[in-house]
Amino acid sequence: MEGEQRTGSTAARPKNLSDPDEVVRFPGYTEYIVEVGDLTIARVIQDPGWVYSRDMATVADGPWCDAHHVGVNLSGRQGILTRDGSRVEYGPGDVYDVAPGHDGYTIGDEPVVMIEWLGPRTFGGRSSARSRILTTLLLTDLVGSTETLARIGDAAWRDLLSRHYESNRAILEGYGGREVDTTGDGMLVMFPAPAPAVRCAADLRSAAISQGLHVRMGVHVGEVELVGGRVRGMAVHESARIMQAAGPDEILVSELVRTLTLPVGLTFSDQGPRDMKGIADPVRLFSY
Repeated sequence: MEGEQRTGSTAARPKNLSDPDEVVRFPGYTEYIVEVGDLTIARVIQDPGWVYSRDMATVADGPWCDAHHVGVNLSGRQGILTRDGSRVEYGPGDVYDVAPGHDGYTIGDEPVVMIEWLGPRTFGGRSSARSRILTTLLLTDLVGSTETLARIGDAAWRDLLSRHYESNRAILEGYGGREVDTTGDGMLVMFPAPAPAVRCAADLRSAAISQGLHVRMGVHVGEVELVGGRVRGMAVHESARIMQAAGPDEILVSELVRTLTLPVGLTFSDQGPRDMKGIADPVRLFSY
């Protein structure tokens, strides 16, 4: 399997399957994937002569596809064989809902072109767990942005926010941070380790203050799922809760971040356990 991912900011913008977030290639089978919110949509091209049980033998977990496929057939004809021996064909305009446990194949000499909104992420036995990594997350948020906008006006606010992001990106680059997403007035950044993330947060805070802005930040370490250019998972939600607990010009980190950075000499102030929405147990936080 060969995958190509595009990363970076995912601010609201039109998505087009001709300019996908990710291209995934299997033998005789290609997926052009875009992510829209929590929905994964793929334009799938299935080559003439393709048979799942034969052509996917080197990459799949077995001869039967265990993905649940839901989509619409745009052109060409595809066939489905189930474990009980039943066969069904889908042609142009047919909407299909194929349960796990099937073999698939192309009928005739024309490629099959489909749009799928269920199935691409688990096709060929490729479970989402295979794209999970352990990372350090930094979330930032401007404090009092609504009040500042009301005071200086739309045009001045856009200019100020642009300078803020430009400054932030220059700082991120120096610490090896990778911008994943932007909110209206905040950023989600990934780092390979927690110490650079904390030091970067301190520089981001100083830069914001010099611009007359106040920022709150949260740093956390956890496992996330990579989906196109986005990250998902409980660690993202935990990081957001930590950031939301911070006050103006405050950097809060989780206990794991503190523990992992002690050997490099970073010192923190214990803020005690906090109850956080959606998290069962209190979370002990530390300020930097």
